[in-house]
Amino acid sequence: MATSHTPSDPGQTLSLQAPYLRQIADQLRTMGADVPAWLARHGLNEARLNDGTIDMPMAQFQALVSDGIEVTGEPAMGLLVGERLLVNTHGMLGFAAAASHTIRVAVQLFETYVHLRTSMISVSLHEVGEGPAAEAHIRITECQPLGEARRPVLEAVVLTVRNVLDFITRGGGAVRYAAFPFARPDYAPLAEDLFRCEVRYRQGWAGFALPAGQLDAPLAMADAAAFQQALQVCQHELDKLQRSETFSDRVRRVLLEKRQGFPSLQVVARLFNMTPRTLHRRLQDEGTTFQQVLEGVRHQLAVGHLKAGQLSVQEIAWLLGYTEVANFRRAFKRWEGVAPSAWRPPQATG
Repeated sequence: MATSHTPSDPGQTLSLQAPYLRQIADQLRTMGADVPAWLARHGLNEARLNDGTIDMPMAQFQALVSDGIEVTGEPAMGLLVGERLLVNTHGMLGFAAAASHTIRVAVQLFETYVHLRTSMISVSLHEVGEGPAAEAHIRITECQPLGEARRPVLEAVVLTVRNVLDFITRGGGAVRYAAFPFARPDYAPLAEDLFRCEVRYRQGWAGFALPAGQLDAPLAMADAAAFQQALQVCQHELDKLQRSETFSDRVRRVLLEKRQGFPSLQVVARLFNMTPRTLHRRLQDEGTTFQQVLEGVRHQLAVGHLKAGQLSVQEIAWLLGYTEVANFRRAFKRWEGVAPSAWRPPQATG
């Protein structure tokens, strides 16, 4: 039975393409783990690894990853899985990236289409500084708190994007350093071996930096015809995905992707190329409002951050856009029935 407060993790589900879960299973198998037993403990079987898209509760995925690390005794599991994720693992998105004519175009593909592969993260490009020292930061951001799976997921994703970069540049991408927001682990030397560059910890972001001048350099593997063909397939799949989403789902996704300061209703309307009044009406047609969607996102992120246990209540309040901690406490008590300092994850008994 769950604890008495309101059930948590509203909307905490994720989707990912089966090849990614299959690569985790293959890595565990390589290390001698009993993969069928590992899957069965979490309500899965090997047949699921051949599905197209796997949807599961975030808590189930977190437990699956944590269990994999525990049964192998390998804390660097995220890096080992990331090393396996080569460009062809990403389906048509990887094919389009491989045919891109510049690094910038390849990164923009991942910015636009990464949700065809997984709902867990987003990819963005940021140009920092000027002149010869200018850097391009390819950043990986959680679209929802990953909790105990955060470190291995970010390590795997950053390394696989590095693998894509190496492939499309034929190893010529001069990455300056990789960055992670968490503390330096004991296996940091392994990370530097796999990334083949400096790895910086306790940064404000996850991803890697390369000279900004490389972004628009032509790539030898560029293939305009193959790129256009792959791009059309990606866009077709994205259109299908968006048609299956409600409009409020799409607004929620935008808010999750831009959670370092939530955009206003006016800004979100502009992102959707519509007036604020039209956005309000579209949400009203689905029985909700912009404020209700925003509150749901804040609720989800608050619970995720508390579960992860890495931020104070004050820090969570600030991240969620509350200027007064007291206002966050009141909102959280309205959502969960208890103050954030008293909240505990629900415990299920079998």
